Amino acid sequence: MMRSTRALWPAFALAACAGNPQPAQPDAVGGADRPAATTAAPVAAAATPAARPSAPVTIPVDYYTLDNGLRVVLSQDNSAPTATVAVYYNIGFRIEPRDRTGFAHLFEHMMFQGSENLGKNEFIQLVQNNGGNLNGSTRFDFTNYFEIVPSNALETMLWAEADRMRGLAITEENLTNQQGVVMNEVKVNVLNQPYGGFPWIDLPMAANENWHNAHNFYGDLEHLQAATLDDVRLFFEQYYAPNNAALVVVGDFEPARTKAWIEQYFGDIPAVELAPQPDIGEPRQTAEKRHTRVDPQANRPALALGYKAPESGTPEYYALGVIEQILSAGRDSWLYQSLVQDQALTGSVSSSMNPLGNMHNIDGPTLYQVWLFHDSDRTADQIVAAIDEQIGRLQAAPVDQETLDRALVKIRSGLYSMLESGFGRADLLASFALFDDDPQKINRLEAEFRKVTPELIQRVAREYLRNTNRTIVTVEPASAS
Repeated sequence: MMRSTRALWPAFALAACAGNPQPAQPDAVGGADRPAATTAAPVAAAATPAARPSAPVTIPVDYYTLDNGLRVVLSQDNSAPTATVAVYYNIGFRIEPRDRTGFAHLFEHMMFQGSENLGKNEFIQLVQNNGGNLNGSTRFDFTNYFEIVPSNALETMLWAEADRMRGLAITEENLTNQQGVVMNEVKVNVLNQPYGGFPWIDLPMAANENWHNAHNFYGDLEHLQAATLDDVRLFFEQYYAPNNAALVVVGDFEPARTKAWIEQYFGDIPAVELAPQPDIGEPRQTAEKRHTRVDPQANRPALALGYKAPESGTPEYYALGVIEQILSAGRDSWLYQSLVQDQALTGSVSSSMNPLGNMHNIDGPTLYQVWLFHDSDRTADQIVAAIDEQIGRLQAAPVDQETLDRALVKIRSGLYSMLESGFGRADLLASFALFDDDPQKINRLEAEFRKVTPELIQRVAREYLRNTNRTIVTVEPASAS
């Protein structure tokens, strides 16, 4: 099934039209940069209704846990001589300690600075010299690292990942260097970037009550500047242990031999007593919130709406995923048709339930987000009224079966685009292992979406797309204020 080693992000979130500013993203280290979530491959605009769904594809999943707590998922696919190795650590933006903002991101950089047997940047050279590519990123609930390499380099990659999990080179020189790199990155990607942090930082900060969901995910520059060597060593010991991680291998490999390598290289890395997980729950929102930010570098206004989503994995959560397809995904979506085609209020509409990934690789409260950029002769209230009109259609009556079927076709297209990619498959398997201890969930996703009924869509639209459950963020150019 895997035909390409190019890392693809899913089609659940997309920009409906190119040419507009996109939200700033966390960095990508080395190798091939991944596309932003909002520029994922567009779903088929001309998708036809699924009168008779074809049989789902079953992804092979071999899941087990080493004695030290490392969760391991193997998913064999011999259609191409490549292998993807992914290591996900259960530490992301919103579960980092209060006095360590930015540490999750800082560590994404530190992990490429050397380990017991690899010098500075030699990890990157090792992958590239073997004909592979790699990346690392920090997300809301995890920090991940992955390599896509020719199959014959699999053992080398497992050794290298184990080497840095076992002993990172935490030195004063590396820390000082990466503090500077990360702080410069914040300045370049957010502080000095038009629309920097819009909407993926702006909306959560305005919408959420819990600090973990509402702080500046890139981190406080003072915290980063004040980090000591002991702080960094403690963070590594607490969060970069095997019992706080999931290792996934996808692609062309021999299972028994691969398991032996994993045991050989990772098996004797000691487990640690993990730090307690913070409560990241959010109270039910009962009043609309509005926030405006003046951006001296923006050249026209921007508008984002965020609706608090149901709990992940519930029938309501899958129903909201279907609603996103109907309302805001692709050029056949109701918002695109109304706001772009009919009323010319904007040139595009973007949406996501996780702007830094997809609706499945997030573990906790999230927002269904819709955002757009518009000319100054269109007002935010005018656009919000047009959005309300389309949401009102969902709330007034159940959608017809043809509309639901069309949404399911788009979901299926996006899902299989993900599974076709070695990284896309590894990303879901690692997330489900880390969050749910259940990577087999990957084989139940399509069925969960197919359980969604028109009546459930209507109930979810009424409860979760109500005005009192939303936050509106506007960005105004300084010249307009």
